[in-house]
Amino acid sequence: QVQLVESGGGLVQAGGSLRLSCAASGRTFSSYAMGWFRQAPGKEREFVARITWSGGSSTYYTDSVKGRFTISRDNAKNTVYLQMNSLKPEDTAVYYCAAAMGSRWYQGIWDYWGQGTQVTVSS
Repeated sequence: QVQLVESGGGLVQAGGSLRLSCAASGRTFSSYAMGWFRQAPGKEREFVARITWSGGSSTYYTDSVKGRFTISRDNAKNTVYLQMNSLKPEDTAVYYCAAAMGSRWYQGIWDYWGQGTQVTVSS
């Protein structure tokens, strides 16, 4: 069982930055791929970024955040981060952290979810 707790959300002006954190419980954190998703009001939840568990920690981003967001992880701290720069009003959403065991993310399967943290970008 893995528990995920997000933090770092808040209100920021367009062009500003925020860093989200997701702290995970459990001793096998390094075995999980970690992802960030978001859900805006009235919209479906969408994928934002992913980082795999391997030593090389490959990353992948949805097109709308490429060049602005950076996902990273610290396995020693059981924490994954999402650095968000050049924020836009359309980035406003509840951001969720998720964990997938091994390569299950490849099948679209995310095993654990956090409770979410609100990010609001004002124009």
